[in-house]
Amino acid sequence: MQKISLFGYGKTTKAIAKVAKNAVFYDDKCTKPFRDENGFKVNPASEFNAKYSSLEIPSPGIAPSNALIQKAKNLISEYDYFKDTPPLKIWISGTNGKTTTTQMMQHLLKDKGSQAGGNIGTPLAELSLDAKVWILETSSFTMHYTNEASPNIYVLLPINPDHLSWHGSMKEYEDAKLKPLLTMQEGEIAIVPHKYKDIQTNAHIISYEDESSLAQYFDIDMKKVNFKGAFLADALLAMAVDKILFDRVNYTKINSFELDPHRQEELKDSKNRLWINDTKATNIDATIAALARYKNSSIHLILGGDDKGVELNELFEYLKNIDICIYTIGSNKDKLFSLGNKYKINSKLCSNLLDAISKIDKNLKIDEVALLSPAASSLDEFSSYAQRGDEFKQAVKDIS
Repeated sequence: MQKISLFGYGKTTKAIAKVAKNAVFYDDKCTKPFRDENGFKVNPASEFNAKYSSLEIPSPGIAPSNALIQKAKNLISEYDYFKDTPPLKIWISGTNGKTTTTQMMQHLLKDKGSQAGGNIGTPLAELSLDAKVWILETSSFTMHYTNEASPNIYVLLPINPDHLSWHGSMKEYEDAKLKPLLTMQEGEIAIVPHKYKDIQTNAHIISYEDESSLAQYFDIDMKKVNFKGAFLADALLAMAVDKILFDRVNYTKINSFELDPHRQEELKDSKNRLWINDTKATNIDATIAALARYKNSSIHLILGGDDKGVELNELFEYLKNIDICIYTIGSNKDKLFSLGNKYKINSKLCSNLLDAISKIDKNLKIDEVALLSPAASSLDEFSSYAQRGDEFKQAVKDIS
């Protein structure tokens, strides 16, 4: 009988264990073997022996440098494991916007029997095999380990520096995002940024330079779409797939979509001043997108966290051309403060998020904007970007 080894005891692998017979977990955090509430055996990572494993499936976040990955002889991704399942498969990737694009696409295609999951919400292994369409937010981590599976439609948002400490370099990160194109077949479709228009693939390439080119190609009237800024591109990509599959453009339906909290979420304090919760901006590109939306105002920007080894000069080149004061927090706050001084940007070193909010409260004028858009992960000081955003919102609410 095939023995499946699951690396990491997390949401993704727990879901796989329920459908894959004879699965055993190996986890770095486990110090003593045990059986979980479903009867599955969980072992310390050190007990894995490739000789007794027929197949190894990792949790997406486990880095290639991990000892389990190094020992594996039959490593595949969860996408490879489910590659022969019947639903039509749409993968959505890129650096920013893939979650919103996935959610918008599900909003549009639900009436056609679609289900959404993957990197967000429902794990792939819990999606119904009876669904007509799987819409999967697809991470670079998962694609790094995927060698056989590929989508029927691939939607790729722009690729910008992120997760470089995991991948090792920008090239490795970009290669992971482009990897699905290598295995796609004739008749399948990839919507990609214009810079990749000549990439070698058997899929039919549709390239776009910006929102206008997307709208023009798919004959969508942008003026009838209510979303602005980065969210407009997300909406147009979702509508593009609806047009490809079902030859329809539904403005009423896309405009009824409600954005998740934590992405450019606007709120007012007791003094009627504008604060923006953009805690989900965990990389440079997302922060620049938020800054572009509010660049006509004077901005008080909270920056910092775990920057995952990304070069930050590009961000400061952008910052030096707008009216801004930065408030640095998190594990890279000293580096950010030094860069602020280097680029002659007004900068304030803060002990933590609450200290930054307190400092902004003393300086913020009614016609200015306070923006939490950290360009960094939250995991140095918070359990998640959502916790960081919730703390920000509560502190703003408490201003008197």
